Amino acid sequence: MTYAPTRPDGRIRIGVWLTPQHTSVRELRAAWRAADSLGVDSLWLWDHFFPLTGDPDGSHYEAWTLLAALAADTRAARVGTLVTNYAYRNPDLLADMARTVDHLSDGRLILGMGAGWVERDLKEYGYPAPGAGERVAGLVDAVARVDHRLARLNPGPLGALPLLIGGDGRKRLLRFAAERATIWNTMAWRFAEGNRVLDQWCAEVGRDPAEIERSAFVTRDQTDDELQRLVAAGARHLIFQVGHPFRLDGVERALHFARTEGRAAGMP
Repeated sequence: MTYAPTRPDGRIRIGVWLTPQHTSVRELRAAWRAADSLGVDSLWLWDHFFPLTGDPDGSHYEAWTLLAALAADTRAARVGTLVTNYAYRNPDLLADMARTVDHLSDGRLILGMGAGWVERDLKEYGYPAPGAGERVAGLVDAVARVDHRLARLNPGPLGALPLLIGGDGRKRLLRFAAERATIWNTMAWRFAEGNRVLDQWCAEVGRDPAEIERSAFVTRDQTDDELQRLVAAGARHLIFQVGHPFRLDGVERALHFARTEGRAAGMP
C-alpha cells in the first residue's frame, strides 16, 4: 500500500492514539476495533514501559506485542507506534518485527521512530540515557540499520514502509526528518513553529516539502476553530490521544470536521 502525503479526496486524516495504561488488554482491543469501525485513518500506541499519568505503577502494556494484536484485529486504519524509541530494541530486530506486523496488517504499518525521552523507561530496563545530541545521532543510525535489514528480509514488507519521525529538535531532528521522513509528527501546540523550521530544512537539503505529510497529536478534544487553525498551519493528519475509558466522541466530531471542512489548501 503506497502512502501519499495527502489523501486523494483532499481531506485531512484523523487518527486515534490509544494510551495502553490504567486499562486491560480486553478494553484496548474493544477500543481499537471501535475506532477502526468509525473509519479513522490511523491507530497508534505509545512505546513506554510505565504509565505517564496517574498512578506511576498502574497497569501498562508493551507497544509492539500490542501492535501485533491491533494489526490482526483491525481492517482499514493504518497502524503504528507514536513513536518507537529506537534504543529499546536492536534495529535489525525492530526491522524484522515491523515486517511481521506489516504482514499481519495486510500492509498497513507506519513505522514511527523517535529519539526517546522518558528516563524511567531507560533506567529501569537497563538502557543507557544519552544526551539529546547523542539520541538523535543514534536515531539516524538506527533508521539506516532498519532500512538495510528490511532490504534483506525474506519475505520483505508488503510495500515500502512509510517512516514517521516524531519530535521537533530544530537543529538535528528536523533536518533528519527533512531528509528521510514520509510523515513528521509533533505536539499540536508546537506544530506551527516546527512546521516552519521543517520547511526551511527541506529547502536546505533539497527535498520537496510536499513529499512529507505534516501531523500533530492532540491530547484533548478540539473545537472546530482550533482544528481549522491547525489545518491552516499545515497539519494534514491529526492524531487524538484517547485514554481509558476510551470514549470516542471527540474523534467522531473530528471525523465530521474532516469530512465537511478539513481539506488541504487548493482542494475542492
